[in-house]
Amino acid sequence: MRSGSVEDFLSNTTKLDPYYTTEKSDQKENHVLRYIGDLYGDLQQNKGKLDVKLVSVAKDTPLGSLKGSDAIFEIYTESYGDQPLVIQGAGAGAEVTARGVFGDILRLTKK
Repeated sequence: MRSGSVEDFLSNTTKLDPYYTTEKSDQKENHVLRYIGDLYGDLQQNKGKLDVKLVSVAKDTPLGSLKGSDAIFEIYTESYGDQPLVIQGAGAGAEVTARGVFGDILRLTKK
């Protein structure tokens, strides 16, 4: 699906349904799926690395308990150990976020 046009991709998104259905059904009990961006590395020495991925998290965690268009940042450092600093608040909303993501995708296609 990566080699086709945007129109081809959008008209074939249902081909991805089995994958997401399996991901959802294979989760542990009381877990939810979340897309996350994971920025890591020695950020003082370089730009770091960014992974974007779909993860299964427990509903009773800050990330798992997000509702609607809320946004969250969990910051893990040597100073905080295993318990992150959490910044959470209202996100931009579905329409504004969708426009932003679409704009990001268009910028990436130019590179």
